[in-house]
Amino acid sequence: MTLLHAERLAEHRIAEIRTYKIRTRWPRLVGRNANLEEHGYGRELLVREVVTDQGAAGWGICRHLPPGQTPQLHGRRLCDVFDPAVGVMADDAMPLDFALHDLAGVILDVPVYRMLGAAGGKAVPVYDAMIYMDDVTPAYDPGGLEVVLDHCRQDYELGYRSFKIKIGRGRRWMPEEQGLHRDIEVTRAIRERFPDVLLMVDANNGFTCDGFLSYFQAVADCQLYAIEEPFHETRDELRRLRDQIERLSPATKVVEGEAKADVEFLLDLGAEGLVDILNLDIDGYGFTRWRKLARRAIECGLLLSPHTFDLKLKTYYAAHLLAGVGGVSPVEGVIDETEGVDTSLYEVRQGVLDVPSAPGFGMRLVWGRRYDEQGLDDSGHKLTM
Repeated sequence: MTLLHAERLAEHRIAEIRTYKIRTRWPRLVGRNANLEEHGYGRELLVREVVTDQGAAGWGICRHLPPGQTPQLHGRRLCDVFDPAVGVMADDAMPLDFALHDLAGVILDVPVYRMLGAAGGKAVPVYDAMIYMDDVTPAYDPGGLEVVLDHCRQDYELGYRSFKIKIGRGRRWMPEEQGLHRDIEVTRAIRERFPDVLLMVDANNGFTCDGFLSYFQAVADCQLYAIEEPFHETRDELRRLRDQIERLSPATKVVEGEAKADVEFLLDLGAEGLVDILNLDIDGYGFTRWRKLARRAIECGLLLSPHTFDLKLKTYYAAHLLAGVGGVSPVEGVIDETEGVDTSLYEVRQGVLDVPSAPGFGMRLVWGRRYDEQGLDDSGHKLTM
């Protein structure tokens, strides 16, 4: 952190932490993956806004703490809890990770990605992460293959040029052999209908190693860009997968990290060439921790693509991270309408998100239902989620 930055942040003390509830809505029913029932149409979430005694404000998602557990940071100098070169420094301030990055960017008049070094370039490729198992959703009236293809068409028209599709139907929703055939059918149909897109698959650990190798052999000519969590990762089984990739589709990459990640193990796998892309969740793992991890991951030869489902806000956070630190692999894109938030500076065009140069994360909190530290709104109604 430069002396000038330190002086500017030292001028601000945290005066107030505000809690709001907002809602995000997906444009259609998001169906099943290999493990989970229908995801629904969206959800509610909590955000926190940090306001200083000088009137500066920054905000961000904060789903880990209920209102009554708001960090007690009142009166603290901002420079004592946040360093632009590192991120959040105080453990008790970590739940405000996104809000403090946004606030520092506003005060310093820089976008977050520049605070991180702008090593990755502000044009960040994104992929469509909304193609679920909508052929078997909903259970009482499954949509069939054409619904999946129609959802791809809708999202292509929104500017996406990369799709990630869910596979692993034989884990819960169909007999194993029938599920395998449907996974193959869906993959090949999307590749035929959209020959120009970057295509990825995500099994959510829904296969055995042998089952996935059977699937991959059948679709290897589809030129998959990446395979995400095909099975619970072990070194020996990933070696078997890597051998098959080298024989059938050498450019295909392996993605790991979303599900209960052992970070040190994943870094070892990256250094051994068994994993290519790291995708720990941008919120669950944390923005500050990701900043530190990114340098080590890149040194191990890994590309970065933080998990961001189920919020486009998380997509934008991840885009700033990659634009800042580099190691860019396409970022998970989520299509939603987040009520009360102005995200008009962000737009996907031809599969690329141009990260805005506005201060902080470049998103404006317009309105949310506000709650006090006891979890009550202005009408005395208790917070429910």
